[in-house]
Amino acid sequence: MTYFRGETMSIPYDYYRIFYYVARYQSLTRAAHALQSNQPNVTRTINALERELGCRLFQRSHRGVTLTPEGEKLFAHVQIMQEQLQAAEYELAGSRSLQSGSVSIGASETALHGLLLPVLRRFRQQHPGVRFQITNHSSPQAVAALRAGLVELAVVCTPCDEISKPLAEIPLRPTQDVLVAGPEYADLAARPLTLQEVADLPLVCLGPGSSTYTFFGQLFAQQGLTLSPDIQAATADQILPMVRYGLGLGFVPMELARGPLEKGEVIQLSLDQPIPARWISLVKDKSRPLSVAALELEKTLRAAAREG
Repeated sequence: MTYFRGETMSIPYDYYRIFYYVARYQSLTRAAHALQSNQPNVTRTINALERELGCRLFQRSHRGVTLTPEGEKLFAHVQIMQEQLQAAEYELAGSRSLQSGSVSIGASETALHGLLLPVLRRFRQQHPGVRFQITNHSSPQAVAALRAGLVELAVVCTPCDEISKPLAEIPLRPTQDVLVAGPEYADLAARPLTLQEVADLPLVCLGPGSSTYTFFGQLFAQQGLTLSPDIQAATADQILPMVRYGLGLGFVPMELARGPLEKGEVIQLSLDQPIPARWISLVKDKSRPLSVAALELEKTLRAAAREG
């Protein structure tokens, strides 16, 4: 629809597109060639547009066509519209071919270090034009951001009670938590510890609202114990520095603990019962379509999971 003097005029967009090319090339023949049409069709369209608008848009001569003052006014507006549409088409074409585009991801600390960062490095090598917006959350916060439409994908530790329809969980890779302590607790490494003994020692842990706190709270509850950390950390990567400084024991994913263990900065303690494995999972909202770049990232994550 075109609006003119307060009235709605039903002029097809294609009329303006043809007008744009005729004005640009100043030739009906050259415009027809650029449009992959023929001159009679182009001429009929321009005549129809002039009838609809009630004014002449071009002066015809044997050398071609030139804009009338009315045509120049119209072209000033149509040129902006056409060039903006072409720019949008190029941008969308680039997104489809993964030459551009962006992906927003909500990720927990464990998922980020345990899987997402290596996958993003591979993805970036293959598709350097794609941009990433990564927000570091606890698993429940990342899932909440996905549900609110603030991110396209969430990569988190599960189980996570917040995942429900229309969200779908795709387990990617198991992750194992280990109990670590500073060197001053070396005597505790001589034998497996019970959870009761761990509960009686200073403990550094993520606070309520995190999937880690819920997971270990349930583990302690199975033994009739209450998880009551002496220090509550905001993120998983804050636990290890506190443990190194002797502030307490900590449960951390092996992906984060491996380096400090190899350097001797912390020691691993054993338990008399195994800690159940958790999963690094991809979560997506099945009610919303993913961008081409997000779909490709999902494929890359799944491939990395299959490779182990």
